[in-house]
Amino acid sequence: MTPETALVQLTALAQPAKAAEMAAYHKAPRVYLGLSNPQIDALAREWRADGTLDDRLALAAGLWASDVHEARIAAAKLLTQARIRPDDAGAWALIAAWVPDLDGMALADAVAVAGQKRLVADPARLEQVAGWVASPHPWTRRAALALTLPWAKLTHPRPDDLAQRDRVLGWAAELAGDPARIVQKALAEWLYALSKRDGAQVRHFLEAHGERMKPFARKDAARLLR
Repeated sequence: MTPETALVQLTALAQPAKAAEMAAYHKAPRVYLGLSNPQIDALAREWRADGTLDDRLALAAGLWASDVHEARIAAAKLLTQARIRPDDAGAWALIAAWVPDLDGMALADAVAVAGQKRLVADPARLEQVAGWVASPHPWTRRAALALTLPWAKLTHPRPDDLAQRDRVLGWAAELAGDPARIVQKALAEWLYALSKRDGAQVRHFLEAHGERMKPFARKDAARLLR
């Protein structure tokens, strides 16, 4: 499967009226086809099963480079897999390279889900993510929290997991005063997820850093603590 052939398959399902609605909603200046998530999922599953890992990486890279909304969503879905064998380094390199291109919630969430699985597979990659916290690009700062969300959700964290969680909480403290609403929403989501597992830690965080958060984010983060 080549990127060109995949784009033909995506375009064949285009719905112009829906595409116009999506363009108005997402606002980012790119081509929209009007496809639904189940349609993209079905194609991505088909493509993922077809060919080698190198083929899939080339397809994902080509789809992302097309700058078609649905193609970029499909590119992320191609790399959304718990185990990528024999080596997932190429998949992680693509995902990390896409982060600076993020400019909307749908793409950011698709890339985050793919990236979460690659970080869980190799937590040493958090060293690279650490540099995103100080990025001038708000979507990159958001990604530092969105991709590390699994550590907030762990039910039975091991000592290494707790160390990684504490590290991300350190980033969260740096981002507590971030002016970008998307970063504040990601921070609230991260803390809210953690509050389901460790309310005391979230209370401590909010006592120390909550005054620097936007009121809506502080309120969302503390929903389970009242």
